[in-house]
Amino acid sequence: MDISKLTAPLLPADIEWRVQTLIESKDNKPAKMIVVPYINNRSVMERFDEQFGWANWTNEIKEVEGGFLCTITVKLATGEVVSKTDGASRTAIEPVKGGISDAMKRAAVHFGLGRSLYNFPKVFIEVGGKYIPDWATRLLDALVDSINSGKPQRDVIVLKEEHISRLQPPKPQLRVAA
Repeated sequence: MDISKLTAPLLPADIEWRVQTLIESKDNKPAKMIVVPYINNRSVMERFDEQFGWANWTNEIKEVEGGFLCTITVKLATGEVVSKTDGASRTAIEPVKGGISDAMKRAAVHFGLGRSLYNFPKVFIEVGGKYIPDWATRLLDALVDSINSGKPQRDVIVLKEEHISRLQPPKPQLRVAA
């Protein structure tokens, strides 16, 4: 089964970041946040459309106690049908929509989509506050480009605002349509 479009590197536009942990400043050390990458559900649907065609895959959502199961079923060019299922809990914000999206993203990982995110380095952003600043988003996009280029990465990355001056101007990123 060819799944090359699903397993192709994710572009920065496909990846979103969320704050996992806030670390307060203490002992003359600045405040930091730990951020983690995730693929958004629209990117999941776009990749499945590109790989199989919009009419050759479906998702089925079932509500279970405390969350949702999503089964993604694809029809291969050979006519063979393959299904993968995974689940997720209701989320704290938008419990139904968030739970359904998370279940679908987790099912997509079974097809290889987004699996590379589990190998990303641990990322700290040296900043106070609870939101990812714009300058850090630019650095995170550059990190994704660096990972996609195959450059070796450290296990832990600390991003600081002063690093923004080292960035090259962003290159336009285009996804080739199927």
